[in-house]
Amino acid sequence: MSPLVNNSSLEQIARRPLRVVALGGGTGLSTLLRGLKRYVVEPGVSRIAQNTQAIGDLAAIVTVTDDGGSSGRLRKEFNMLPPGDIRNCLVALSEDEKLISRLFQYRFAGDTALGGHSFGNLFLAALSGVVGDFPKAVQEASHILASRGSIYPSTTSDVQLDAWMDDKSRVRGETNITASHKRIVELRLVPANAQPLPDTLYAIANADVITIGPGSLFTSLIPNLLVRGIPEAIAHSRATKIFICNLMTQANESLGMSASEHIVAIRKHAHRKLFNFALVNNTAVSPSLLERYREQGVDQVQCDVSGVESLGVRCIADNFLEEADVVRHDTLKVAERILDIAYSPEEFSVPTVASGQ
Repeated sequence: MSPLVNNSSLEQIARRPLRVVALGGGTGLSTLLRGLKRYVVEPGVSRIAQNTQAIGDLAAIVTVTDDGGSSGRLRKEFNMLPPGDIRNCLVALSEDEKLISRLFQYRFAGDTALGGHSFGNLFLAALSGVVGDFPKAVQEASHILASRGSIYPSTTSDVQLDAWMDDKSRVRGETNITASHKRIVELRLVPANAQPLPDTLYAIANADVITIGPGSLFTSLIPNLLVRGIPEAIAHSRATKIFICNLMTQANESLGMSASEHIVAIRKHAHRKLFNFALVNNTAVSPSLLERYREQGVDQVQCDVSGVESLGVRCIADNFLEEADVVRHDTLKVAERILDIAYSPEEFSVPTVASGQ
């Protein structure tokens, strides 16, 4: 029998597709979206069979602090939001990903004015000029590419990142922060009063499940939570809230940080607890590939279940690893586990927060 339920006599055993909001940036968010989009049903489907899982509305909220490469150049030359991470999300959610990916990720070579630019970035820049508004251009691009979800920049303000390092120095700009060899202690958004899109707040308020991660801790995840109104909206939402922890640490951002320390850093910047659950990989990377990572000063994120649960967050530790030339999350398994939790949160007991946490 089809998972869609049309027979009114089955209404009592049917349920509705979920409304999912995913926050992040970089390759981590687009990787997650590839898994989630497989569960997106056609518009208008309001009921599904009780034993199936589906997403009726999928929204991505994307950080816009990139100031390097093609995105940084377009940002300066056209006074627009950096399109790179949004381009990756458009590709991930597109109906015909193979062809669109090749086109949108195509990068012009040479030392000409086009050299280093990707076609997708130029497409979004041109479309912004045509429609006169970057968020609207993203919506139009989603229609053109038959995207299976909506994409919103976390803010339309021209924002930069400021980082205070462990030696009390300040580093400005995402590119400089990433290149620094010092440890980040605190991150701030400039200007501090950047506002989110109303569509973003609406999506969060009406979500059944909200995810953040995977992605660079300080330059992809936390910047979304520095936009005024976003962490407050997440905290007030009745959605199931899930943190997807990175597989590997990142030089200059999260070196040596365990899974629980990732959550602590996010909580510090959001000024509140946000998550009910955390998905954390507990499987070792193959020795040969791990050695290559360690040569770059990178290691696996420690799966400290007790540390995570001492924060009042249910730690779902499992093998979420997929290996090739690099390690990535098994996007299908992550998506499946997210929907498992969202449909049956009562099956996953949330630990009691320890006193003083």
